[in-house]
Amino acid sequence: MHTQTSAHCPALFITAPASGEGKTTVTAALARLLTREGKVVRVFKTGPDYLDPQILQVASKQTVVQLDLWMAGEAWCQQQLFLASQQADLIIIEGAMGMFDGQPSSADLAARFAIPMVIVMDVKAKAQTAAVLAMGLANYRDDVQVVGLIANHCASNRHRELIENTLPDDLPLIACLANSEQIKLPERHLGLVQAQEINTELESLLEAGADVLTATAIEHFIAHLPPITFWEQPLEPLPALLKNVRIAIAKDVAFSFIYQANIQLLTDMGAELRYFSPLSDSAIPAADALWLPGGYPELHAQALADNHSLLQSVKDFHRQHKPILAECGGLLYVLQSLQTLAGDSYNMAGLLAGLGVMKARGGCQGMQTAALPEGELRGHAHHRSASKGTPEAMCYGRRANHPAPGEAIYRVGSLTASYLHLFFPSNPIAIAHLFKPAMHE
Repeated sequence: MHTQTSAHCPALFITAPASGEGKTTVTAALARLLTREGKVVRVFKTGPDYLDPQILQVASKQTVVQLDLWMAGEAWCQQQLFLASQQADLIIIEGAMGMFDGQPSSADLAARFAIPMVIVMDVKAKAQTAAVLAMGLANYRDDVQVVGLIANHCASNRHRELIENTLPDDLPLIACLANSEQIKLPERHLGLVQAQEINTELESLLEAGADVLTATAIEHFIAHLPPITFWEQPLEPLPALLKNVRIAIAKDVAFSFIYQANIQLLTDMGAELRYFSPLSDSAIPAADALWLPGGYPELHAQALADNHSLLQSVKDFHRQHKPILAECGGLLYVLQSLQTLAGDSYNMAGLLAGLGVMKARGGCQGMQTAALPEGELRGHAHHRSASKGTPEAMCYGRRANHPAPGEAIYRVGSLTASYLHLFFPSNPIAIAHLFKPAMHE
């Protein structure tokens, strides 16, 4: 009989009443503070986020994986936490949006694995009310344990006292951060600016954030966190269906929305991964399949359009009937043209009829299932653009929590293109068939 293995490690879940309260700033500062003291900190990000994990990976100097109960599944999440607990001195999970937002929410994930939560709150323009809001969040559900409050944008010692004196003993104020621009992480339309775009600046921000936390009681608080038991959840062994399959992956500042879990899965199934830059390389490396992930092609549209040799390489690859997966920013790249917010239009690869148009606001987001011929895959959409003049879709994404049709999914020859970012571990066999050249002959 198989005996289930367990490991023990303290863990903390960083949540907030809403987006924009400072969760990532605090999580990154805490990870850097403990990491520079020699501790191994494994950080996870709730939900389908690409940008925050880039920052958190630099902060912790460890791989950061996304955890989502719907997209990845409970068993997969459990195994990731178990593996991390075997090597870490502390596990930190950064939540998504507000504490109870989404289905499933950050609170659902924390409750499932019995991880205590700390609320980060922007307390600007409120004092006692901040404490009352924290108490309301802490007591809303019996299965969620909230163990502290971190006050962001706390203006003075008096401001701190007003909050602290209103909080009950079992909900301490464990840190206050002043309204300091020196630790604020830069943002743009889809979230934080990519880590690779702010290398030197990011290091200064992380170190400054860690320095700020040294003046608080947070290290004492962390030192007294009890260990949590994480149980092993053996997953089905992955067949080597991609053995000897070379997959070219676009990766640079224009294409960087890549789940680490996706890379790990391709590698575990035997694929040989070859990275290239659509911005600077003249051709796709020798490969059997091509993955064009999401990113910010709109910020680099002219440079992408000017790289004629690479665009031709992509066209040739498609003419050879080799599998191509284009996701979100990758979709924009394989259209005929891309129009920026300024109204300028640039020629793209033209594998798919239509043009991409950037939008100043609005857009689409949400969890969806892609019912591909190869099998169903779960994923997520989040974009500030629209595609126009495209052909009839092969199918549409199925939204997790809404009856309306989701994103259009196109197939032109060996090309599969959509705004959806697919989470490969949700169906490894389908992904193998999607990238395996024999399936497209």
